Amino acid sequence: MPTPAFRGRPAPNGNTRHRVARGSARNLRPRRAVRADRRKRYAGPVSADAATAWRDALDSWAIPQEILDAAPESPWGCPVELFARRADTPREPTPTDLRAKEALPDGGTVLDVGCGAGAASIGLAALASHVTGVDGSAGMLDAFRERAGAAGVAATTIEGMWPDAARRTPSADVVVCSHVVYNVPDAPPFARALTNHARRRVVVELMSVHPVSNLNDLWLRFHGLRRPTEPTADDYAAVVREMGIEASRADWVVRDWHGGFSRPEDLVAFVRRRICLTPDRDPEVWEAIRERVVERDGTFGLPPRPNVTLWWQGTAD
Repeated sequence: MPTPAFRGRPAPNGNTRHRVARGSARNLRPRRAVRADRRKRYAGPVSADAATAWRDALDSWAIPQEILDAAPESPWGCPVELFARRADTPREPTPTDLRAKEALPDGGTVLDVGCGAGAASIGLAALASHVTGVDGSAGMLDAFRERAGAAGVAATTIEGMWPDAARRTPSADVVVCSHVVYNVPDAPPFARALTNHARRRVVVELMSVHPVSNLNDLWLRFHGLRRPTEPTADDYAAVVREMGIEASRADWVVRDWHGGFSRPEDLVAFVRRRICLTPDRDPEVWEAIRERVVERDGTFGLPPRPNVTLWWQGTAD
């Protein structure tokens, strides 16, 4: 199953916090990033148009209050076990992995923002001397520490929301942030804090389209509600570009299974919570999704979707 999105508590826009098919895997040639003076923290310009468009598009995903009030449980959050399974599932290196590894020196340090169980960073343990994970979930950080220990790399965890937690987070050679940004309405401060914490490179992974847009037909079917289709990765890239950051980009889709649910019933319950239905509707939900469910390696999930990796130069000393 593709990376779960929208875990954690709701953001001010009604969505949650940071925390989400291959045409051809193309790794674009890295370009030199536009940087501020390396002696200063990055505070580059940002166009109100791109940033406002990003925020407004995320705001449009807010679930109507009457539907939330009728829901028996919160539609937000993901089980730690699902993120742990994704971190534990072997996979071929992705463009995100490769862009992070090529910038990481032997014995270097890694910062994983919105780390979950460490799927984006624990694979770098063979090169790194230390990994730092930032996440708003204590359970996710427990899973992160466990996997860092198993990989034999020293780890520090910081519980908190980014960029609020940035002030108490050390810089690192490479900063990774995987499947987080669709939960970040105020994109420029978030990206600035990533940039200011990376000595060598920032690597951001996100889906090419909104992470829960694959459930739009279910919202229409069960609630008669038409859901948005924006923002997209192109919109996020526009925000980064108009901040004065020149990011390189690779568009790709997962080749390997990244971990799913151990039972189809668990997948159904996950989808049902996402679309604010009661447990007695599970048979209807299964009927609606059964043709698209993929089973692989004893787990069940929805089909993988296109991803985008963006990377740029950091500004930390």
